[in-house]
Amino acid sequence: ESVDLGEIMFSLCYLPTAGRMTLTVIKCRNLKAMDITGASDPYVKVSLMCEGRRLKKRKTTTKKNTLNPVYNEAIIFDIPPENVDQVSLSIAVMDYDRVGHNEVIGVCRTGIDAEGLGRDHWNEMLAYPRKPITHWHPLVEVR
Repeated sequence: ESVDLGEIMFSLCYLPTAGRMTLTVIKCRNLKAMDITGASDPYVKVSLMCEGRRLKKRKTTTKKNTLNPVYNEAIIFDIPPENVDQVSLSIAVMDYDRVGHNEVIGVCRTGIDAEGLGRDHWNEMLAYPRKPITHWHPLVEVR
């Protein structure tokens, strides 16, 4: 049984000539509340993965006190065309805490070792280069 952790909307766009992929974090909705106040201070952490290793990571700004944050922030990774079928993105929605450590609200994956929608979204990005492809993804628990 899955806990409803909320959803994230992002777009993927790949420019084969530049070897550049842009992931635009658009927004999240219905995030699970992590703080006593019934809200969260969410930010999104994106890791570029290859064969289980993290190559690069980037994150968005933190949105205070909301379960429906809007980001509209572009995160750019340089991925040469010959490597694009070997990488995946791990996308974690995190709750920022001033005290203690930041908690993971939920994660989703897209790329070569993702399944279901994450895989479909990646394949669609590759099928339509230079065109941003946007989808909602459900967040799942970290396993």
